[in-house]
Amino acid sequence: QVQLVESGGGLVQAGGSRRLSCAASGRTFSGIAMGWFRQAPGKEREFAASITWSSGSTLYEDSVKGRFNLSRDKAKNTVYLQMNSLIPEDTAVYFCVANFRRSGPITSAETYDTWGQGTQVTVSS
Repeated sequence: QVQLVESGGGLVQAGGSRRLSCAASGRTFSGIAMGWFRQAPGKEREFAASITWSSGSTLYEDSVKGRFNLSRDKAKNTVYLQMNSLIPEDTAVYFCVANFRRSGPITSAETYDTWGQGTQVTVSS
């Protein structure tokens, strides 16, 4: 079973930047897409961003569009979420996700079959 390991979370001041990394185990990535969901305190998990592995096409939630950038490194089976202009509302546990088997909406959590443990991002005002 493929494992996803996130890193890069921490405390950052509003207006600052942070880069999250997610590495998938294995020699090569054979899935459809990788991305990120996030869960703020007291709220349900929500879609943040995703990238189609083969084409590199990205999709962003409106609330992060223009501030977050998702990229991939095929040689390292790794995706990076560059977060800029952070605001307190971005405070959440960020979960790396991968889709290997399921078909469905990219923004739906049920579409993704593999989840990381999450990394905490806290944005102070």
